[in-house]
Amino acid sequence: MNSLLNILWLGLKEIRSLLSDAVLVVFVVYAFTLAIYVQATGTSSEVNNASIAFADEDGSALSKELLNAFYPPRFKLPEIISPDAVQADMDRGRFMFVVVIPPRFEHDLRAGRNPDIQVNIDATAMQQAGIGSGYIKNIINDRIASFLKRTEEAGPKPVNLVVRKLFNPNGVSSWFKSVVAIINQITLLTVVLTGAAVIREREHGTLEHLLVMPLTSFEIAMAKVWANGLVILVATGASLLLVVHMVLKVPFAGSVVLWFVGVVLYLFFATALGIFLGTISRSMAQFALLIILVVLVLMLLSGGSTPVESQPKWLQYITYLLPARQFVSFSQVIIYRGGGIWAVWRQFLMVSAVGLGFFVYSLALFRKSIAVSK
Repeated sequence: MNSLLNILWLGLKEIRSLLSDAVLVVFVVYAFTLAIYVQATGTSSEVNNASIAFADEDGSALSKELLNAFYPPRFKLPEIISPDAVQADMDRGRFMFVVVIPPRFEHDLRAGRNPDIQVNIDATAMQQAGIGSGYIKNIINDRIASFLKRTEEAGPKPVNLVVRKLFNPNGVSSWFKSVVAIINQITLLTVVLTGAAVIREREHGTLEHLLVMPLTSFEIAMAKVWANGLVILVATGASLLLVVHMVLKVPFAGSVVLWFVGVVLYLFFATALGIFLGTISRSMAQFALLIILVVLVLMLLSGGSTPVESQPKWLQYITYLLPARQFVSFSQVIIYRGGGIWAVWRQFLMVSAVGLGFFVYSLALFRKSIAVSK
């Protein structure tokens, strides 16, 4: 009973210490509000307002129809340039796409000669260039097909392909990016707050005050775990409701309670990681460097930024042991697909097992550090 009271009062001390640090409070508020909104809406994998130009050497009715097929918001209104200006304009970065229609294009098409259309792409923006080239190909093929149907009778297609997008019917990128942003902020902020609390006590000399009290290393560590975990949990709930659900209009298909149970399990691992990094660091500068080396790698390998399947096979087996990957996995199952406990219990078990093992190791290291201080 006394141990629980010690953990409670030490945790309340941690919360008061955090709230008295204005910089950390502003950092937490910014990370779970504006940072998530900017990450969800500031960048997009879709093509928007792409600059496009046409070098029309045909001047036929069909080439003019192709020109009129491109319009906002995917593309800017096309400009007409001369074929001699294509290379110079691409070198200056005026256009991302330049479509060159050859002479006698419509005539050759009607004669069945399969003429070529050249699409020049500025591939310095690789993602936009790749997606935009697919848009251009589909738009041109559809417009040519509809143009030929006016004069030639075409038979029915052998296969009618029906595409259904599940979980995100309109392909809105903010639905995915906002949740990934919350996951990344949970990982980063939990480690930063917990590790900074350990280093702050060492630098301010309060750790020596704790050592003369009848407290164990377990009580000190658990106080930091529940206090910092509670702050992140409250910030996550507020961000999910105010920013993700109300501002960005992202639906939550599954159980909110089940997802927060998973968040609590993951916070146990993240706080243990923060204690570990704070224990082995001798200054805040060393701690910041370790954050770059450890936490950013965790976020990159979690599957939130890029699919795990795109990683090398040997690396996929390693990332299976990372709680960050399991966190992203069960978050996608619950939030997007509406899965229940039977769909995510394996991820919950893996996060719990790795988190418990890492906490035991971090606690032993923290206890050894305290023993050296004594």
